[in-house]
Amino acid sequence: MKRIIIITGTRKGIGNYLAESYLRQGDIVYGCSRRPCDIVHPNYHHVCFDVSDETQVVQFVREIYKEYKHIDVLINNAGIASMNHFLLTPYTTAQKVFNTNFMGTFLMCREVAKYMVKNKSGRIVNYSTVAVALNLQGELVYSASKAAIEQLTRVLAGEIGTSGVTVNAVGPTPIDTDLIKNVPSDKIRQLIDRQSIKRLGKYEDVKNVIDFFLKPESDFITGQVIYLGGIN
Repeated sequence: MKRIIIITGTRKGIGNYLAESYLRQGDIVYGCSRRPCDIVHPNYHHVCFDVSDETQVVQFVREIYKEYKHIDVLINNAGIASMNHFLLTPYTTAQKVFNTNFMGTFLMCREVAKYMVKNKSGRIVNYSTVAVALNLQGELVYSASKAAIEQLTRVLAGEIGTSGVTVNAVGPTPIDTDLIKNVPSDKIRQLIDRQSIKRLGKYEDVKNVIDFFLKPESDFITGQVIYLGGIN
């Protein structure tokens, strides 16, 4: 039976890469983003909506479960960043970051978990960032939204731990995506210097951790956050 995988934020970047990778592996992938996606594949389905919109999230997940009677994987990839000194961070920026990063993850987890728990099977993978572990200055709102996701991951894992559903998170180091395009190169270099492995992350690095969480043999692993790069 083909896996039914939901990936948020598939229009570009890591989400797009993951969607195409799992499609090549024979999975059925449902993606979403605010704008259309250019992936063309018989097993790919795309819906345009904002992951912080409760009504749309509920409808999106409900329709998928109605079609297949199971959802096997949720990857909460959608996210935005903001690099501002705390004293210069507008309220609207903080609200936008938390709505997409935390509320979007919260809503998707809540709705998908309902069906996974019902079926006593499923894998949920959320996204944190090394900015949490490193307490990076200039990224307070962004890292705080991801720290909230880490807490969501741990507590949700405990609440549904007996249901056969695991909840884990991956914490990428900087990867060459739109998230870091406005970050000065010296700031990126300083961050990389704090890693054990001195390089930018790659899409393949993220997928490797996600694949580990998705393995049938990983059914005893939940509530964990794996940071990439080696954080000192």
